[in-house]
Amino acid sequence: MNRYDQEEFNRFIEENNVYGFFEDAITLKSGRKSHFYANWRNVVEDVWLTDRLAEFVISFTESHGLEVDTFYGVPEGATKLGVITQFKHAQQFENYTKGSHILAMGRAKPKDHGAPKDRYFVGMPQGNTVVIEDVTTTGGSLLKTLDGLVEAGVHVVGVISLTNRMEKRDDGLSVKEAVENKGFSFHSMSSSLDLLPIMYKKLQPGEHIAEAIEQEFGEYGVQELSLR
Repeated sequence: MNRYDQEEFNRFIEENNVYGFFEDAITLKSGRKSHFYANWRNVVEDVWLTDRLAEFVISFTESHGLEVDTFYGVPEGATKLGVITQFKHAQQFENYTKGSHILAMGRAKPKDHGAPKDRYFVGMPQGNTVVIEDVTTTGGSLLKTLDGLVEAGVHVVGVISLTNRMEKRDDGLSVKEAVENKGFSFHSMSSSLDLLPIMYKKLQPGEHIAEAIEQEFGEYGVQELSLR
């Protein structure tokens, strides 16, 4: 596996239109309104791109010294990536054989009854587990997923966000702080603070969009952002 290269990953994001801008603000899953999006859907709908993305995730994990038995994607946004990353990761091991690795997948809506392994999963994660989320804003889905994993007794060794929007939650914490308060390490593969200036320069949506996004970060951001 190649060593993780941040600039290469940022180019991958830029080339595959993960970021974009809206003339009229849209309402995010978090309930907040925004004039920009970070969306990995176009990537994970393509087999070749998802395979390449999984390679980035594995090399990123290795660069941070995380020993992983199972990759697990937050339902439903990172489900496919979690499965494909785990498949590629397992094949790297010398002991890769029948029964050596689990192919874990979570339920978007937990069942109302049964043991945690059946309520939350179609294939429960085993061993050292790294949780993958595609985009983190306030971390609602991610934190709920972590609670389910804890209840099921899964050993989580780290959380990876493909794209961190770098916003504070309503309680004033960043997603990183909220995750670490639960006792887990949190790692971002990319940051809106880094990518938005690149994409603004490339797409040139206009100064009124820049002003609106700068105001967003003034209100919600972990720090202020200047696009102009």
